Amino acid sequence: MKFIEYFQLDETAQKSWSARIAEGDWRAAKYLAELLKHNTFQNRYGPNGRIFLLTEGDSLAAFCTLVPQDEIADETLTPWIGFVYTFPRFRGHRYSQKLIDRVCSCAKAQGHRKIYLSSEEQGLYEKYDFLPLQRMKTAGGDTTQVYVRML
Repeated sequence: MKFIEYFQLDETAQKSWSARIAEGDWRAAKYLAELLKHNTFQNRYGPNGRIFLLTEGDSLAAFCTLVPQDEIADETLTPWIGFVYTFPRFRGHRYSQKLIDRVCSCAKAQGHRKIYLSSEEQGLYEKYDFLPLQRMKTAGGDTTQVYVRML
């Protein structure tokens, strides 16, 4: 198991990993891959947006993002974990938890005391020490559950 930060890789490696992200069976994984393919991730999420990959050998096991702002317009809530995804064959090994814990450590090292996440999954993120904060409107006008974790 190895953690990799996407934007610390050279262009060739980035293309290879973004192609693997695109193989995810989740609509948001394909959206993230498109942002990377068109070099628009940092336009959308800011120059401090980061993508964390968790690999097992040469395989991409899981990934997620750490961004200053996500789909909630409230700029007082920062930073955010997003795009949390584990590929089906790697599920059941707590890779999401390891990835989330790594991202939370990075956010804490940056001086943050809280981290946020939005999701409609119930019972999942509570296992990773997130607490429901409230339902909030997204930039697209939908509502989603916002979670918070103390760092």
